[in-house]
Amino acid sequence: MDLIILAIYGSALLLIFVYSAMQLMLVINYRQRNKTSEIPELFKPEGKFPFVTIQLPVFNELYVVERLIEVVSKFNYPVDRFEIQVLDDSTDESLEIARGKVEEIKRKGIQIELIERPERIGFKAGALDYGLKRAKGDFIAIFDADFIPDPDFLLKTIPYFGDENIGVVQTRWGHINKNYSLLTRLQAFGLDAHFTVEQGGRNVAGHFINFNGTAGVWRKKCIEDAGGWEHDTLTEDLDLSYRAQLNGWKFKFLEDVVTPAELPVVMSALKNQQFRWTKGGAENFVKMIPRILRNKKVSIKTKIHGIFHLFNSAIFLCVFATAFFSVPILFVKHNNPQYDLLFNISSLFLICTAMLMLFYWTSFQEKSKNFLKSISIFFSRFVMFLSTSMGLSLHNSVAVLEGYSGKKSSFIRTPKFNIVSKSDKWKGNVYISRNLNLVTVTEGLLALYFLFAIISSVFLQEYGLLPFHIMLFWGFGFVFWLTVRQVR
Repeated sequence: MDLIILAIYGSALLLIFVYSAMQLMLVINYRQRNKTSEIPELFKPEGKFPFVTIQLPVFNELYVVERLIEVVSKFNYPVDRFEIQVLDDSTDESLEIARGKVEEIKRKGIQIELIERPERIGFKAGALDYGLKRAKGDFIAIFDADFIPDPDFLLKTIPYFGDENIGVVQTRWGHINKNYSLLTRLQAFGLDAHFTVEQGGRNVAGHFINFNGTAGVWRKKCIEDAGGWEHDTLTEDLDLSYRAQLNGWKFKFLEDVVTPAELPVVMSALKNQQFRWTKGGAENFVKMIPRILRNKKVSIKTKIHGIFHLFNSAIFLCVFATAFFSVPILFVKHNNPQYDLLFNISSLFLICTAMLMLFYWTSFQEKSKNFLKSISIFFSRFVMFLSTSMGLSLHNSVAVLEGYSGKKSSFIRTPKFNIVSKSDKWKGNVYISRNLNLVTVTEGLLALYFLFAIISSVFLQEYGLLPFHIMLFWGFGFVFWLTVRQVR
């Protein structure tokens, strides 16, 4: 039994090490990017601005739908060269609110229509596909309900399509409520790394990146050439991105063009988002890996990066396995001194941590002139981010297993709250989930499990895993407490 535990623990730790090494490679790629990129001159077929269809897929967005429609209607772009589709599948009063706003905007001379489907088949992917069939634009800009694009968004993105090989232009997400709470600061910390080092590092090296579902523009021909929107996974954006790039289309990531959005302010909303992203990533791993391996036009290096990109979800399985088995490992180590050499593999944890620290430091958005202050803020945020990610590992592992096993589930939307400043309140929001499930209860029990590990480390005088167990205790406890606090 001891050897089985050691094998599981060691295998999971090895996969985390390989994942961390791949993230380090992205850091190297990212640092080689061209930091000064000028926006190309806008191409004008037949002397006219390219026609753009703006799609706004919404579902029960009571608090933010008016803001979204208002902001998009004010784009600095000729009014006769864009149209707005409000793809509204709502089942509550937000539908009539959206309808009223659409009529108000229409009276201003803007081409806008509210589109209702007879059936909500395929969720967001189905809505986008339904709108695409009647879209007049050669380019399709997409915004989720909580985004607030800059008035010059189209002027900053459409020019890149002058290169006929470009199928997608993706902008970086900003955060309108980053400093609302510790939870939002930690989310921003993680997303900033994705929208700089990951997207930028892959893009500069010519590897596959993904359209992030919003705050980007598609060439309509690219969508059609890749087979259109499909809804057999929960991340239709990742799915279409890979199909398009396997067909030879190029994607352009614009780090300097920032599109602000709202971060989830309650744990249940974050869990919904994480579940959808994680399960969708696992579903796409199963769907896309054979296509990547069979494609003869893609380089070996890009294939490897693509496989690890799609493998990202599975890292939560490795994190949870490492965490759970670290407690029996504590006792195996204490009772079996003959395994001391074998236990040196635990040093991989420190190497992984160092590589991930470099990864997140590269993207850290709060570097001040005071270097010591920057280091202090970064270190505390990194430790809390890593701990919280560990605390979500059980929840996300369930999502990964469902994705790999082929179990289907509904598209779980992330509720929006229109939270911008610290004075805004989320209590009383009609979309908040107030139910405790088995996973949440288990997260509370796991916090106690790792508290036991901390006490045992002191009792046995085995301190090697103590920092790890403290982080796990804090992470699972934090996730459990925020979930219960929301329900209360």
